Amino acid sequence: MNLGRVVGLAARTSKAAAPQSVDSLRLLPGAGIEDEIHADPHSPRQLLLASRDVYKDFGLPPHALGENLLLETDTACLRSGTVLQIGDQVQLRMMFQCEACGQLDAVQPRLATRIGSRRGMLARVLAGGVIRAGDTVRDLGVLAQPWLDDWRERVRRVLDAVPEGSVVEYRVLARLAGIQSSYCRAFPRLLARLGPYYMATAVTAQSPAALPRWQGEGLFEQY
Repeated sequence: MNLGRVVGLAARTSKAAAPQSVDSLRLLPGAGIEDEIHADPHSPRQLLLASRDVYKDFGLPPHALGENLLLETDTACLRSGTVLQIGDQVQLRMMFQCEACGQLDAVQPRLATRIGSRRGMLARVLAGGVIRAGDTVRDLGVLAQPWLDDWRERVRRVLDAVPEGSVVEYRVLARLAGIQSSYCRAFPRLLARLGPYYMATAVTAQSPAALPRWQGEGLFEQY
């Protein structure tokens, strides 16, 4: 299914730098955008896709959503697990909708609340290559296992993937689940609700547990 075209590209090369418009992006399979701050083989947040219509509907300044790809299509309609073909080379796996965090309120009052699920869709790179503004976007269908928008369920999924006899540290767990490290403060209560197995599988960096620390190897191939 044809979803239109890429109408804009942007990247950030450092945390201190604002997103910059670019003519092309080189995407690396399983890693993300070359030399971009979100390139990370163990993250579900390798790049962000946003809709051109959201900028029009809310009167937003360029790059306000922090997207890497600006599309003609409405990203709120994309389903997790869908694979998009961008141009002739690149394939992206749709992961989950990007949470509208409070940082958006610095752009417009109450923007985070008003924008809802229209912030954009996070994705991982399946097949790499170069993409350019004007490239066609095609929906190849749901070809990968969906990931839920609820961060708690993503944490559970990551913990279910931890190899037997290993543990995962809180900050790595947050990274693999695609949430900010500040969420680590909520982990003890969440783990207590999930049960003893989960409480024993996730540990703080200071934990004396002698078990191997898992870094997420194979997670996104398994799920």
